[in-house]
Amino acid sequence: MKKRGKRGLIGMLLFFMLAGQTLAGWPSSNVQADGKEGVDDLLIYQNLPQAEVEDGQDTINLKALHVYQDGHFMWTSDLEWESTNQNVATVDDDGTVTMTGQPGRSHIKVTDGHYTDRISVHTKPDKKPGEKGKPDFKPTIIKQTGERYQLVDDALANMSLEEKLGQMMMPDFRNWDGENVTEMLPEIEQMVQDYHLGGVILFRENVVTTAQTTELVADYQAASEKYGMLVTIDQEGGIVTRLQSGTDMPGNMALGATRSETISHNVGEAIGEELNSLGINMNLAPVMDVNNNPDNPVIGVRSFGEDPQLVSDLGVSYIEGVQDAGVAATAKHFPGHGDTAVDSHIGLPEVPYGMERLEEVELYPFQQAMNAGVDAIMTAHVTFPKIDDSTAISKKTGEEINIPATLSHDVLTGLMREQMGYEGVIYTDALNMNAIADHFGPVDAAVRAVKAGSDIVLMPVGISDVAEGLQEAVETGEISVDRIEQSVERILDLKLKKGVMKSEQPEPLEDKIEQAEQVVGSDEHKAVETEAARESITLVKNDQSLPIEGNPDEDIVVIGNTYVDALGSAVKEQHENTTIMNLGSDYALSDEQLQHVREADHVITGTYTYNVSTRSDDHPQMEMVDQVMSEAEGNVIGVGIRNPYDIMAYPDVDAYVAQYGFRDASFEATAAALFGDYAPTGQLPVSIPGTGDNTTLYDFGHGLSY
Repeated sequence: MKKRGKRGLIGMLLFFMLAGQTLAGWPSSNVQADGKEGVDDLLIYQNLPQAEVEDGQDTINLKALHVYQDGHFMWTSDLEWESTNQNVATVDDDGTVTMTGQPGRSHIKVTDGHYTDRISVHTKPDKKPGEKGKPDFKPTIIKQTGERYQLVDDALANMSLEEKLGQMMMPDFRNWDGENVTEMLPEIEQMVQDYHLGGVILFRENVVTTAQTTELVADYQAASEKYGMLVTIDQEGGIVTRLQSGTDMPGNMALGATRSETISHNVGEAIGEELNSLGINMNLAPVMDVNNNPDNPVIGVRSFGEDPQLVSDLGVSYIEGVQDAGVAATAKHFPGHGDTAVDSHIGLPEVPYGMERLEEVELYPFQQAMNAGVDAIMTAHVTFPKIDDSTAISKKTGEEINIPATLSHDVLTGLMREQMGYEGVIYTDALNMNAIADHFGPVDAAVRAVKAGSDIVLMPVGISDVAEGLQEAVETGEISVDRIEQSVERILDLKLKKGVMKSEQPEPLEDKIEQAEQVVGSDEHKAVETEAARESITLVKNDQSLPIEGNPDEDIVVIGNTYVDALGSAVKEQHENTTIMNLGSDYALSDEQLQHVREADHVITGTYTYNVSTRSDDHPQMEMVDQVMSEAEGNVIGVGIRNPYDIMAYPDVDAYVAQYGFRDASFEATAAALFGDYAPTGQLPVSIPGTGDNTTLYDFGHGLSY
């Protein structure tokens, strides 16, 4: 840990000196700036060690913050900026530095009338030895250094234990008194302040419109006391998409089918830009689990695929896209939730492998994400007995159970921190999930998670009890103060890195909303969505049934239950003579419907599965497909709406398309491919097993075209 509290000590000495000067008739104006009581310093943000500054830019938007005597810091403006050498660089009243392209050095200074700071720009020839021609001049930023810029040390020296623990808790407020929380409530505002909360997670119930979401997020930031809030959300894309007004990007497995790092980056960046415009500064995405188990009920299409290298390449590209947009990204669920057949929302899954296999498969994408500088990692509520074989007694069953990764010191500290070298923020997965809540209870789970190495406990059950439980654990010595400060240091480092802090002059809400409405759902982002969807569509099987020629007289039937209306509407846009048959949950066809199916030129069956049961041969949905295949005289085309594995239940279908998700862009892309508007190029990101042991129906990488 770093040495702490120097600024606090200096501030105290200055206080007594200035108090004496005041009594002696000396002015005391330097204890405040512009009427802001308690200001202790003015710093250029880019001088902070947490600020990432890229050289070679023609313009740089410098920002400044005030540091207060109690250790907290806030954005500030209405300052005087000056360039000492305008032949090299100029600076305007808002701190925007413009390079002239001339060689030399300039100091950029800022003052509020009481405190000053500076940063330097040095422009020198960017020319290799022996290279001919006139050189370009590349500007380099030269930061100031010293104790003055170690803001986290000062903050920690001045924070109470309650404030430190508050930074580590991130609850959700989905509902209040049975109603969705779409605006700030006095009770929630009071809880934010009473427990000094450092963050909050939003869900689909909270984020209805762009204007409403922008206001809610702004109100959360206004409610925070000193350090601003990490406002997070699971905006993965695909089946886990929270924003109701945002661009519905295809999910990870769809991106895996594209095989394109560029598309993955563009999707991540577009998601990040939309979140950033709303004030949401952290995305709990992407999933970096390797989904090599077709029976996985919770990861599935949320994974990029079954190949560790593919998951790594596309996952890192997605992370870089999100973080390029100024939003923190999170790789989840460490050490890997892909090879499980139990949903951790319901039970406690186990991954039985040893380190050799884990390093080759499960851990590999996370190591690459760490190497690429991912801001945070989320843990998995999954047991890894070959890493940590310690046990506990389940509060639910009274039986001895293995400790899950979320609560394991061997996994989070021994493996992630010490062996893999990760230094960023660690989140727990939601502590209200049954895998944790049932077996450990809310307080014990939070205490165990922090002892294991988690920095943030996500969605604790009962904020008051958990806060008291953590405080008691520190006061009794079960958790050391140093352990708490390690986490808070990482959290504050991340907040400074992402510029998450309150402002002395908050941007007017109307301006924030106007900006957000220009970004969220923009034409540019819709174009990214369309490209990702089209490039993902995978033609798995085609017995000369596709593309459909689309003769206006041809009769097409689209049949199914879940999302069949969306599929049918997309097909109807391509071919007017289309009948949509939305069956009931028993998937029974009336005599009239069955006769129509027999006479149709093409029958498109849209199947939707999410676990082993729903894709089994005896499920009513699959029995319906078999009935259609046996009765129809025309071509039968299967569309796996969510899982590419659906064809396992009806392998004899004439043609089969996998689209990996149920968002509009994917249905539109599928329909366009069926009618030959473009040639599908997607490749399976997973292999599809056959019915026999160790047999494969379709290999990883398989994909047909026209």
